[in-house]
Amino acid sequence: MHSTQHITIAIDGFSSCGKSTLAKALAKKMNYTFIDSGAMYRCVALYALKNGCALGAHKINLTCVVNSLPKIHIQFGEPDSKGNRPVLLNNEDVSDSIRQLEVANIVSEVAAIMEVREFLVKQQQELGKNGGVVMDGRDIGTVVFPKAELKLFITAKPEIRAQRRFLELKAKGETNSLDEILENLKHRDRIDSTRTISPLTQAHDALVVDNSEMSETEQLEYVLNLVKNHTRA
Repeated sequence: MHSTQHITIAIDGFSSCGKSTLAKALAKKMNYTFIDSGAMYRCVALYALKNGCALGAHKINLTCVVNSLPKIHIQFGEPDSKGNRPVLLNNEDVSDSIRQLEVANIVSEVAAIMEVREFLVKQQQELGKNGGVVMDGRDIGTVVFPKAELKLFITAKPEIRAQRRFLELKAKGETNSLDEILENLKHRDRIDSTRTISPLTQAHDALVVDNSEMSETEQLEYVLNLVKNHTRA
């Protein structure tokens, strides 16, 4: 086990429930490394989209995606003052483009492919092998770091998650409707929870945080207390 100074914190949960926002803020507060595993899956989805592997919303050419993997190189740049780390796909900053709805519409299908998960899980384990890491995703506490010292499972009502995502996209100039976003979230929840390989499930030793009624600040304070109590135990 890592020392209490450098534990591994695994954060899992549904789409758009604020996992990355929390993980980022937590890592900054604790001077840990933040790794957004979802961004890695989005990079593969973006590459698939740009290279003819996507066949429309929720449809992909599986062979095309698998054959693309050796050509995909993902890195995280140095964090800025807010703790944001640029996401680089083959040396190009794709931090904004991976957040588009087009990518969201195929990312769950891409993430359900066994070869994609093996390809990225190996990289994620390598990135976090020395502890002092906050990583968020769908299978971090169950598959990537089953021995993480602290596991959190974040959830919120679908309507609240859709509203948050709607405002986030609107701020970036995207014009997707709230209904469209809610449908996308429900679809992703269904795929993520029912896929055969590493489905989204709550680890038996994860602490559940429902942030439906919490502000980002309240959630961060709540989780920092959990971390304190955990490292004291």
